[in-house]
Amino acid sequence: MELVKIGFVKLGNIGTSRIVDLLLDERADRDDIDVRVLGTGAKMTPENAADTSRLLDWDPDVVVITSPNAALPGPKGAREMVKEKGKPCIVISDAPAKKAVDKLKEEGFGYIIIPGDPMIGARREFLDPVEMSLFNADVLSVLSITGVVKLVQEEIDGVIDAIKKGDEVKLPQIIATAERAVERANFSNPYAKAKAIAAYSMAEKVAELDVKGCFMMKNPEEYVPVVAAAHELLREAAKLAFEAREIEKQADSLVREPHSRTGEIMKKKKLMEKPSA
Repeated sequence: MELVKIGFVKLGNIGTSRIVDLLLDERADRDDIDVRVLGTGAKMTPENAADTSRLLDWDPDVVVITSPNAALPGPKGAREMVKEKGKPCIVISDAPAKKAVDKLKEEGFGYIIIPGDPMIGARREFLDPVEMSLFNADVLSVLSITGVVKLVQEEIDGVIDAIKKGDEVKLPQIIATAERAVERANFSNPYAKAKAIAAYSMAEKVAELDVKGCFMMKNPEEYVPVVAAAHELLREAAKLAFEAREIEKQADSLVREPHSRTGEIMKKKKLMEKPSA
């Protein structure tokens, strides 16, 4: 079996960054892939992005770059380095990256833009390490339950499968709207699906509030309540997402799709049944 090498470059942070590489091998037993991750912490300057060359020295078959606002110089520099090496590249980013979509298409990059992966309320009067951690936990809950995590995993797995088979590699070019994401979650109950769409839409609104509070307001008496409100809204979105998942669990119809050792996607619905390919 051909071993596919996947490199991840994490510049700065979006919620998806925390787990994107783990989505491909949740039990750490796949024999068909090898993964390396280059992370730059919270910063994403061109100087940080320059370290992408270290990952490229490993000669990956495909590179995934995650960052806020893929239109900024740091993420742009990283993907240009990947392109110079002739490697397929998938960009995963948040709502501000929409303005880079035409350029990404023109230059042949894959992309998954996630409007429901919101900016954090990064005001010093409000944000501390605990608040940051809780925000990311809530973001991951919403993205996991509403189908975004599944969408990202399936699209990267599709590229891996094409590389393994020697087929033409077709990179995803997706803006993950609420409806498009939730379709990937395979809810069987329409009320669960409706709650998931609502939760994702709330996360999109969180992004709007935090952009307003972080960039458009100058008075702390105005912006602190706004960023605090955004975080409160995200907490409620996470609760609503879990309500959707509980509906599926109560009917014993929650879809689980683990990877096999060879990378195939298996499936089951009933808790006590075994997954099958």
